[in-house]
Amino acid sequence: MKYEKVISGSIIEIIDKKDVAVIGIDGLGGAGKSTISETICNELENSAIHTILLHIDDFIHTKEIRYNSSYPEWQCYYELQWKYDYFIDTVKKLKHGINNEHEIELYDKDNDSYFTKSYSVKKRTVIVVEGIFLQREELQGIFDYMIYIDVPENVRMRRVLKRDTYIGNEQQIVDKYENRYFPAERYYFKKYAPDHTANYVIHN
Repeated sequence: MKYEKVISGSIIEIIDKKDVAVIGIDGLGGAGKSTISETICNELENSAIHTILLHIDDFIHTKEIRYNSSYPEWQCYYELQWKYDYFIDTVKKLKHGINNEHEIELYDKDNDSYFTKSYSVKKRTVIVVEGIFLQREELQGIFDYMIYIDVPENVRMRRVLKRDTYIGNEQQIVDKYENRYFPAERYYFKKYAPDHTANYVIHN
């Protein structure tokens, strides 16, 4: 059985017991979180379950905050990147705001600013959150079910070299990942062992 069938079956069991459920799709850079989250949302929608897909990268601080030269690059990424308080408040409002329209502030990476988007919640809604570091202590208690996508670092590097051309040439991409992203990811993986604490692990 494909992973999406197994996961959707587990999520349906949860949603049968509550009106709104929050599902996390955790994984490190280049693991394939966006593709898998869309696949799972489609599977749930085919089972007549309303889904809302949120990206943790839509809840980040502006560059002025998250690029602070007073800290090492990896520490900026790990500690200054995300607006966790706002994200948590947003998810709680969605969970407890059935039949309401919710205006959510999201990050606009092209303009380094924010815009608002409207989301509606009804009974039997699954909020799918995809992103990195979803099992860290700041987010404990938010998720009803956690998925972790386990992909070796060397495979992910090959993927981001093709994907993240906005960073620059190949060497510039490697430098950014080695200085900013990978050290933070290694720290997270060592501290939280996300491949052992998730409800379901996909080896992608």
